[in-house]
Amino acid sequence: MMPRLALFCTAIAVLCLGCWQALGAEPAPSPWQAVLVAGDDAQPVFDNAVDTLQRWLGAAGVPISDIHRLSAAPRDPRVEPASAERIIQSIASLRARPGTGCLVFITSHGQEGRGIWLAYSGEYLEPERLAQALSIGCAGAPSVVILSSCYSGAFTQGAMRAQNRIVLSAARADRPSFGCQADRTYTVFDECLLGALPRAPTWRAVYAASLGCVRARERQLQVLASQPQAWFGAAVRDLGVR
Repeated sequence: MMPRLALFCTAIAVLCLGCWQALGAEPAPSPWQAVLVAGDDAQPVFDNAVDTLQRWLGAAGVPISDIHRLSAAPRDPRVEPASAERIIQSIASLRARPGTGCLVFITSHGQEGRGIWLAYSGEYLEPERLAQALSIGCAGAPSVVILSSCYSGAFTQGAMRAQNRIVLSAARADRPSFGCQADRTYTVFDECLLGALPRAPTWRAVYAASLGCVRARERQLQVLASQPQAWFGAAVRDLGVR
């Protein structure tokens, strides 16, 4: 009887140890380390898009401590001024942990050949500086970078291309994008992207849905097609949204 009793007690002890370990286990890592930027406040559309994306991230299990927000008009102490230096610092300091990825969303005006406009500091964010910050803060972690501005296709080229990186842009490098009027809630591209996120299983599906939506909206507006662009690195071609 004693050997059986000893074996039974050992099994119970192992089971309890497993329970204690489970109870003391750290929570699953946040799926994203995020930097969200509204580069201009001349119209509310840019901050509106950041608001909505922040809520989507929260619903996906990303704690507020893992969401770094910057704005041209920071009215909340948790929101930093959207200067190029602050944006670069925020991205370079992300340090994505194993099992997490980097998500960067920047929405503003843009100028061909110069980059994305940052009204707070009166300067442009250029692709090369952004690429360098991503290499420091995200290294080889899966990274999704969304640039929503006129002429933002320049950010899908050159140094921005990496095997662990997905880059989505609102327009071709030589085309404007549309919808930054004061009476709109979002720009055309942001509206389409935010509408695709809850339903799309992968970032490739997000891009496809956004592209179709933008084309339809621009036909209604009777404007020159902006032709959103994308780069999908080999390591993240089928990266899931969640």
